[in-house]
Amino acid sequence: MRNDSSKLEQGERLTGGNTAESVVRLGSTVRKPVTISTRDVQSFVMHLRSVGFEGSPNPLGIDDQGRQVWEYVPGPLWHKSKDHTSSDLRRVGGLIKNLHDAAASFEVPKDAQWNKRYEQSGHDLICHGDLAPWNLVCGDSRWAFIDWDAAAPATRLWDLAWTCISFPPLTPDCDLKTAARAMGDLLSGYSFDSSELDELIRLMGARAEAECDLIVGGAKEGQQPWITLHAEGHHEYWGPVADYIDRNASTLECALRSLDDATSR
Repeated sequence: MRNDSSKLEQGERLTGGNTAESVVRLGSTVRKPVTISTRDVQSFVMHLRSVGFEGSPNPLGIDDQGRQVWEYVPGPLWHKSKDHTSSDLRRVGGLIKNLHDAAASFEVPKDAQWNKRYEQSGHDLICHGDLAPWNLVCGDSRWAFIDWDAAAPATRLWDLAWTCISFPPLTPDCDLKTAARAMGDLLSGYSFDSSELDELIRLMGARAEAECDLIVGGAKEGQQPWITLHAEGHHEYWGPVADYIDRNASTLECALRSLDDATSR
C-alpha cells in the first residue's frame, strides 16, 4: 500500500490495497488497525527476519493508539513500477522460496489465532496468503512483500498458486503462451519441482474460485471489505479467471513442460 497526496493529521494516508482501512505512514513506519491475528502475525514475521529473510517489513509492535506498527519499506509496487523482465520474475520466485524455507522453522503457538480466509484439507507451514503484485514493494536495494494480515496455515502450493495467477497475470484475455513463460520464470526462480505441476495448476483454479466465493460470501454476511469489493465487481473478475484456468489446464501444463524441457537441454 503506497501513498497518495492526502495528508491526515495522524499521518500520510497509504493506498493501494483492498482489505485494510485507515492505513497511514508516520515517518519510517506504517500504522494500521489490529486484527485478531496481529500478535501472531508479528511473531511469525519476527521469526522470518531472525533467520535471515529480508523480504518483509520489520514488525514493530502496537502503538499507543492501539494500531499495529510496521517498518515502512520505500519503493514502488510491482504493478506500478517499470516493465519487468524474466530475471525480475525469477527474483520474485526466489524471494517466495526463501520465505517458505524460513517459515518452515517457525514453531506455531498452540493458542495462535490467524485470519484464515479459506478452508483447506491441510497445511505445511504459515503462508503470507496474498503474494501478489499489489503487495510487492520493489525498492532500489530491497524487495519486500507487505500486508501480512492474511498470514495463516496453508501449503506452499496454495501460496504459490496465487502468485502464478496474479504475476503473469493469468486472465481470460491473456496470451496463454506469454503467461506460461512468465509463470515458468517464477517457478524457475522458486526451484519448483515439476512433478507437482499438475497439482499446482489444479490449485490455481481452486484459489481463484475461492477468492470469488470469499467476496460473494463475505458481502452476503455484511462484512467489510468484502461488501466494497463485491460492489466493485471483483467477484466478476475472479470467477472467470477460475473457469479459464480450469478449461486451459492441460494446455498450460504442456506449455510449461515444453519450456522446462527447453531450458534443461
